[in-house]
Amino acid sequence: MSELSMGDAMKLFLQKSRLKGNMQALQITDIWEQLMGKTIARYTDKIQIMNRTLFIVTSVAPLKNELLFQKEKIIQRVNEALGERLITDIVIR
Repeated sequence: MSELSMGDAMKLFLQKSRLKGNMQALQITDIWEQLMGKTIARYTDKIQIMNRTLFIVTSVAPLKNELLFQKEKIIQRVNEALGERLITDIVIR
């Protein structure tokens, strides 16, 4: 049996469990303001990942439109922040 560092063991565990998506959603929530700016972060109500899709919830109609126009840019930024191509689509509610 090979030895793993605690960090490597945690990464391996997360990859094999269903917790990975939830952990990555928490990571995105933590850095959302850095990725998108203070104004967008302030009016974003919820962020969730399901099946490689990022769900963004906001009650501000103009923000919904702005986010729709920036879909590809958001996907790129989030994937770069996570260090892998995890997000392939975005749904804005």
